[in-house]
Amino acid sequence: MIGKLKGIIDEIAEDHCIVDVGGVGYVAYCPARTLAALEGEGTAVTLFIETYVREDMIRLYGFRSALEREWFRLLQNNVQGVGAKVALSVLSTLSASELANAIALKDAATVARAPGVGKKVAERIVSELKSKAPAYAGEASDTIGLKQELGEGAAPSAVADAVSALANLGYSRDVAANAVAAALKEAGESAEAGTLIRLGLKELAR
Repeated sequence: MIGKLKGIIDEIAEDHCIVDVGGVGYVAYCPARTLAALEGEGTAVTLFIETYVREDMIRLYGFRSALEREWFRLLQNNVQGVGAKVALSVLSTLSASELANAIALKDAATVARAPGVGKKVAERIVSELKSKAPAYAGEASDTIGLKQELGEGAAPSAVADAVSALANLGYSRDVAANAVAAALKEAGESAEAGTLIRLGLKELAR
């Protein structure tokens, strides 16, 4: 089984790239975000690989980080109706932290932005992976607890009101929650909604 490829990019196509490792070209199917981040043909690259072996084929899927690869596995192993194609589409649209945030906030609409992911599949992703999000939040780990409280309706009223107010101004719930989380650190857990809104707006203006 291949777990990682480290070599030179030989070709970048619409849904895959070819990595030259010691003169052998490996075809790795990747999320669009991964392909967009590649520096171009002839440059060095390291991809974390998920290897699929079937009777009629061997296929490699490549990711920029081990965390993205874990989400690729989680989506397929834990959510009915999600295969490699849908998992790649989700990870092409959302980063690992964005996906964790959307699941914590029960924001199925954000997950449904991925091509080929309908409302029902997005709702299943949010429902089935809600217990997994904290462990795979990556950059979002600092605020994932707050977002889960918001998603479950268990956040303090001042926090929920502040997030709602910022969302009503046009910010996404994820962005609003990040701003309020930063405001909480500055103002303390006992801060009122007005204070959190003011500090949240200050954070968003930076």
